[in-house]
Amino acid sequence: MVTPVESPPEPPESLTDPRELLLGYLDFYRDAVLRKLDGLPEEQLGSSVLPSAWTPLELLHHLTYVETRWVRWGFAAEPVDEPWGDRGPDGRWRVPDGMPAEDVKAAFREACDRSRQIVAAARLDDIASTGGRFDGSQPVPSLAWILFHLLQEYARHVGHLDVTREIMDGVIGE
Repeated sequence: MVTPVESPPEPPESLTDPRELLLGYLDFYRDAVLRKLDGLPEEQLGSSVLPSAWTPLELLHHLTYVETRWVRWGFAAEPVDEPWGDRGPDGRWRVPDGMPAEDVKAAFREACDRSRQIVAAARLDDIASTGGRFDGSQPVPSLAWILFHLLQEYARHVGHLDVTREIMDGVIGE
């Protein structure tokens, strides 16, 4: 039996401010990622049902580094030890051995909180700082471009988690 999952509401239809709309949808999808993992036991969080072999926990770990790479290291040019994250010999994102699911979730929440702090202090038309991800040798994106990039990344990966969760235990939902 397929069990629907109730999702929190999207930003209201009456919202017209582009910044609030963009940030509202980013938070909606950040929450959706965590919601997709809720209820899965540690064993399923660390196992794969897909030909690509990535696990739900690896995807969450990847999204932690997406936040860090694009907002902290990219937009704010903050020093980051490993902006690309930890990859195995096959190039896949991997969760460090022995790292519990709750620690992976906490790291994701911390990365999102830091992104929110950085974004709160900037305007959408601000250009990313150089010295981190961007060295000035290529076009440097605006905060708006970076946030839209994050939004599409989340939308795509939430779709991956939709399918994974349905295969694993039949849970479906937005």
